Amino acid sequence: MGEDKVFLEFKNVLTELDKLREHLESLGNSFGMTNKGIFQINLALEEIFTNIVSYGYKDKAAHWIKITIWPLNGKMNICIEDDGIPFDPLEADVPDLKCPIEDRRIGGLGCHFMRRFMDDVHYERIGDKNVLTMKKRIVEST
Repeated sequence: MGEDKVFLEFKNVLTELDKLREHLESLGNSFGMTNKGIFQINLALEEIFTNIVSYGYKDKAAHWIKITIWPLNGKMNICIEDDGIPFDPLEADVPDLKCPIEDRRIGGLGCHFMRRFMDDVHYERIGDKNVLTMKKRIVEST
């Protein structure tokens, strides 16, 4: 398996999710990931992308969200970079999943899914960019 990086750019609109999902499924299959692993990465990435598009910008201008994907050391690495307002998803409150659904606060599940399904997640603010790096084992341990 090579260490070539795939560079993708998506506009900050939710209609880009279909293209993102197609790229992710194709890359996951080429890396030899299980359908479960691809599903988990897709769910985490969709949630992050949706949060960036929905809450990351104060204006209605077009912005680009850059996503880099590459295999390294048995893991799929995904780096999401955007120029939205600073937001560290690792600091988001953990939702109370034991609370009855009708009493739960809206939101927070996307960050929860990301932390739960990914093996490693790192956030940093570099200049005017949010940079989130997620890693997921290509072959799950049994």
